[in-house]
Amino acid sequence: MAVILSVSGSPSATSRTTRLLRHVDRRLASHGHRVLALDARSLPAAALLAADTSDPAIARAVELFEQADGVVIGTPVYKAAYSGLLKVLFDLLPQYALRGKTVLPLATGGSTAHVLAVDYALRPVLNSMGAGHVTQGWFVLDRHVGVREDGSTELERETEVLLTPVVDAFSVALAPRAVLAAAG
Repeated sequence: MAVILSVSGSPSATSRTTRLLRHVDRRLASHGHRVLALDARSLPAAALLAADTSDPAIARAVELFEQADGVVIGTPVYKAAYSGLLKVLFDLLPQYALRGKTVLPLATGGSTAHVLAVDYALRPVLNSMGAGHVTQGWFVLDRHVGVREDGSTELERETEVLLTPVVDAFSVALAPRAVLAAAG
């Protein structure tokens, strides 16, 4: 199956965005995909801000984008747009870092007023980076991402029901690209 890079653009150590992504990662892994996680907040700040691609951690992040057949991008919404941390990461990547890749954009936020950030802020950037196919994105209210007593993630029931077909459609969209990548 496909290699998927799951990227969290959240600066928070207790991020609901990251929790949502790891939940999605488990679903994708259950479809047989190999999922690699990248939390942008774990990258060295000085190297990230200087776009120092010679820094080993930054170079590894760039390699992960190159190796991936598909990319899941998750971001909290701030001021009607994706996070500044995600913007800094995008800025240091090669212009067409997403060329030929299938991409699933996900966003979290505190209000449904931010629901259009996926299509009006994030999607254009992904397209400008050469994404082969940007699947339907999804916005999740951060209050719908919870933590169970055992520390695992729990999505509000309706959120789970609506998100599942979005993730599954992304998985299906990856199949032809993964076959082409394996053949080439």
